[in-house]
Amino acid sequence: MTLRFFALLLAWGLIAAPPAAAGLAIQQDETAQAGISKAIGFYFQGHATGDPAHFRKAFLSTAHIEGIRNGVFTSWTVDAYCALFKGTPASDEATRKRTIDVIDVSGNSAMAKATLDHGATIFTDYFVLLKVDGAWRIANKVYFGQPRGARG
Repeated sequence: MTLRFFALLLAWGLIAAPPAAAGLAIQQDETAQAGISKAIGFYFQGHATGDPAHFRKAFLSTAHIEGIRNGVFTSWTVDAYCALFKGTPASDEATRKRTIDVIDVSGNSAMAKATLDHGATIFTDYFVLLKVDGAWRIANKVYFGQPRGARG
């Protein structure tokens, strides 16, 4: 909820004024969401460019990326994941779309859900993030890939 929207609800009498500390929580939440969006933005840039340097900005060095690929469980370290990218974008990059669907913050930890529309496959990514040394980073990611038009 943006501060402007919150102020309108308060002005219209649709919500009660929160304790003074709640205003600080809203501000911190917006700051956290911006930091989380930035970390996931680096991840998106890695996909868009094929440049693994962006992934290294997004992930903690200890992170794992896991999911089921072609019916087989996969688990990559950040280094192994980065090795999959060769520095060039996918041939259909211009048609791909990536969105952050949900961000939920609790102090210095958070989760986020994103959708990656990559042509024939739609990926749902779930991220667990931590704020470490003042910056939000992806601690781990799991994903689900589904062929376009399939129901999962």
